[in-house]
Amino acid sequence: MADGLPEPVLEVLPTDLTPYKAGNTGIDYVHTFDSGRSGPHLVVNALMHGNEFCGMTAVTRLLDLEIRPLHGKLTLSFANVAAYNRFDPENPFGSRQIDRDMNRVWDADTLANDTESHEAARAREMLPVFKAADGLLDIHSTSNPVHPMLCYTWLPKSRDLAEHIGYPLHHIVSSERLHQGPMLFEYDGFSDRNRPATAILVECGQHFARKSGDVALFTALKFLDYYEVLDKEFVARNMPDVAASEPPTVYLASEVVSAKTAEFRYVHPLLGFEEFAQGDLVARDGDEEIRAPYDRCTVIMPRRQPVQGGEVVTLAQRLT
Repeated sequence: MADGLPEPVLEVLPTDLTPYKAGNTGIDYVHTFDSGRSGPHLVVNALMHGNEFCGMTAVTRLLDLEIRPLHGKLTLSFANVAAYNRFDPENPFGSRQIDRDMNRVWDADTLANDTESHEAARAREMLPVFKAADGLLDIHSTSNPVHPMLCYTWLPKSRDLAEHIGYPLHHIVSSERLHQGPMLFEYDGFSDRNRPATAILVECGQHFARKSGDVALFTALKFLDYYEVLDKEFVARNMPDVAASEPPTVYLASEVVSAKTAEFRYVHPLLGFEEFAQGDLVARDGDEEIRAPYDRCTVIMPRRQPVQGGEVVTLAQRLT
């Protein structure tokens, strides 16, 4: 509790993914099922970060259920299995990545020029699958036990998909790329309003919480149901009971704060979704004060232990 936050309860631990390695695509841990009928190519991706177990739970469940699309193609994938295999329960946050954040490499320059990191190499290996996707769900989780979230670009096609999925009830939207590198759901045509390919990211809850896996499976089934590629009875039979019927709360992300110094400190320990009035002090970064730029300023996914040069928190304005 050196950061002032409670240590996580490890309700879910890694399982052996070796049985899922071979796949049928020539890419390790990537499985594609072709209905033989025309339709969209949909991708559900897990383990962009190695310690986000909810995606592993959902994708292994769908594979074990022998899910098959009625039309089009469905790809189920595990991204950073090398990091996943390094999990140590004594250091549960340490297996997020091997060399760098895999969800910050999704642009042509990074993919072409990073010839050193495991994450860029794996991204290049998986790139043909993501480039071919008409729809993509990227499954993630959070360090702290906070509300699950849907994250997407502020485009009509993305909003339509998010509205259909519905739950989680906290929606984080962005009209521009704010992070140190683009995320997968922002890649190429996914963030182009003139192209139909659509992607969405779900943060399912705390990394090691059992309920996060239920949220991941719910979201995956709702995502596929949006495209009407699954048998309705299959969806109903396997849908976890996690949803609520309230309208979502929508937040517009405006800034991703990075730590300029090793002395970055929040004004007090933050879990996420704390709100600040305009001018309120949020953090100090050496001699610099980080203050809320507007009312209803909400902190999204504050990093538990800020690292100099790294992203530490997203600031977003609550719209509803």
